[in-house]
Amino acid sequence: MLRSLDIRDVLIIDRLSLTLGPGLNVLTGETGAGKSILLDALGFVLGWRGRAELVRTGAAQGEVVAVFELPQGHAGHAVLAEAGIAVDEGEVILRRVNAADGRKTAWINDRRVSGEVLRELSDTLVELHGQHDDRGLLNPRGHRALLDAFAGVDLTALRAAWRARSQTREALAQARAALDRAQAEEEFLRHAVAELDKLNPLPGEEAVLDARRRLMQGAERIRADIARAHGALSEGAEGQMRDALRWLEGASDRAEGRLDGALAALNRALIELGEAVGGVEETLQGLDFNPAELEALEERLFAIRALARKHNVLPDELGTHAETLRGRLAAIDGGAAGLARLEKAVAEAEAAYGREAAALTLTRRAAAARLDAAMAAELAPLKMERAVFATLIATGEPGPEGVDAVTFTVATNPGAPAGPLNKIASGGELSRFLLALKVCLMGDSPGMTMIFDEIDRGVGGATADAVGRRLKALAERAQVLVVTHSPQVAAKGANHWQVSKRVVEGATLSTVATLSEDERIEEIARMLAGDTVTDAAREAARALLR
Repeated sequence: MLRSLDIRDVLIIDRLSLTLGPGLNVLTGETGAGKSILLDALGFVLGWRGRAELVRTGAAQGEVVAVFELPQGHAGHAVLAEAGIAVDEGEVILRRVNAADGRKTAWINDRRVSGEVLRELSDTLVELHGQHDDRGLLNPRGHRALLDAFAGVDLTALRAAWRARSQTREALAQARAALDRAQAEEEFLRHAVAELDKLNPLPGEEAVLDARRRLMQGAERIRADIARAHGALSEGAEGQMRDALRWLEGASDRAEGRLDGALAALNRALIELGEAVGGVEETLQGLDFNPAELEALEERLFAIRALARKHNVLPDELGTHAETLRGRLAAIDGGAAGLARLEKAVAEAEAAYGREAAALTLTRRAAAARLDAAMAAELAPLKMERAVFATLIATGEPGPEGVDAVTFTVATNPGAPAGPLNKIASGGELSRFLLALKVCLMGDSPGMTMIFDEIDRGVGGATADAVGRRLKALAERAQVLVVTHSPQVAAKGANHWQVSKRVVEGATLSTVATLSEDERIEEIARMLAGDTVTDAAREAARALLR
């Protein structure tokens, strides 16, 4: 609910503070007094698109502050939470400034926000209805959601079925694309796998072959020296050391222990020498190779490296790469079966979505019939009993909200063709259509403020009284603010303000005054009689207020 509106230096308003209450709030005044400026100012603080320049002539900036009450469960709480804005005691303060240079800045509860956040919040706070209402009831893109709200439908199951349908279709499309790509390279895959299987490279084999090749290539250069060293060790050094050991052992008994250390060292040296000879012999054996063996080794080594370059992988990765290629071949071989399973899943998802969508279509058609009947009942008191309102449901593109395209259509006269609401009805008729539609569609809107801008234009007498009664009925469920020239509507208000103009030091300024009971009589009498207010007009005003 809109609690208050404070305007500073906007168009012809210098200072204005307006406190609103629940129920039906009416704004009246002479044409040109500034009633539309109030709505412009409110639209500005709500982030709506409107006049480009709002700053009063001579002022540095224009400012509008609106205070709203947000009850528990209000949709605005989710918008504020998403923006990280705290709400104190259910109150939200909107402030927006228009500088003289055109810059616009907005705050919510002293937190600076973008115009997008401001508009998202305002959509949960205020509805504007009038002859130029292209944001609400006149917008065909919103008619399906309005019908669903009227029907009280739950879209959870349908949206889940749509997601399942979309996911299975996407999986099938990806599988088909993957199979097409695989089949395009099937010949290459089979050749590559056969080539890899034939070579069968092992992890680490390339390094082992490379080391062996280098050793074999250098074997001839080092083998002669190693052989000479082997001869010197095994034939010369070892024989001499054993002769020396035999001679010393024969003399040790007469040396009284003086040779014990030398004998022990010589024994150790013989052991070490034996190990050295063994190592040299093993190396000599390793250097013994057949030239054909080197040729075969190099052939395999080069084949492994060439295959690695061909597939753009490291030699040690050839085995893993072969497994990957086998997997792609397996996908081709089993692709038809996989596609069949996915096609079955898609068919099942399509059928499930179709059942949910068909059930929703039946629900919408039943709700459309109820809405059309309710509209017929509402239009009769508004002197439009010959008009026909029809909710048209056609088949549209499938989506998460079904396959139905919903449009509110009207035929204003018997035999006349029906058409979209905003294209067929005239100004006065359109206002009454909108009011009747809002009465029928009105649900639980906690904290919502509805604004009707001259929705009674072009009607009078009993029709205007019927308009006023319906506005009052709406105001029992939500706050309603109506700008009106109709005394019958003004008399139904719980709160009444008069907008007027005055000239101060050559400048025209607009003011708003709260009317007392006596002042309301005078204002409604003026609306009935015109410039000259008569006693008869005052009495008629009292009758309307009663």
